[in-house]
Amino acid sequence: MGVALRGRRSGCRERRVTGTLILDSEGLTKVVGKDRDVLAQIDAARRGGANTVVSAMTLVEARDPKVNQARFDWAASLVTVLPVTEEVARAASRLLFSARLHGHRHAIDAVVAATALASSAPRVILTSDPDDLGRLCGPQARVVQV
Repeated sequence: MGVALRGRRSGCRERRVTGTLILDSEGLTKVVGKDRDVLAQIDAARRGGANTVVSAMTLVEARDPKVNQARFDWAASLVTVLPVTEEVARAASRLLFSARLHGHRHAIDAVVAATALASSAPRVILTSDPDDLGRLCGPQARVVQV
């Protein structure tokens, strides 16, 4: 994410983050599991004014029947859920074509990538699949493995 130094607090420079933090299903699953690293990244994004988002498809992919519904709902409340519109679906289809990937295997990754690329830059995607998302997004997003 873009970082701009802003002000001083207790002798330290405060970091200002802008842009969008995007979670794929593993990122959201780690939020459900209260993973400290992912929660810290969400908190830093929030404090810095960045948006933290997931695709509506991510809610479906990340749903584990072993996880209590209230815990899942709590995790989802920490992010903005963006709809899969026709525009997002068409953008995902174009990304699949450009990356030479088949929709049957990579549809959800393509929707996450299209959602990310429609979001404010700079974009950081937290994922368990950096290769495919990196291939779909190219240099327009920084892909970080969680």
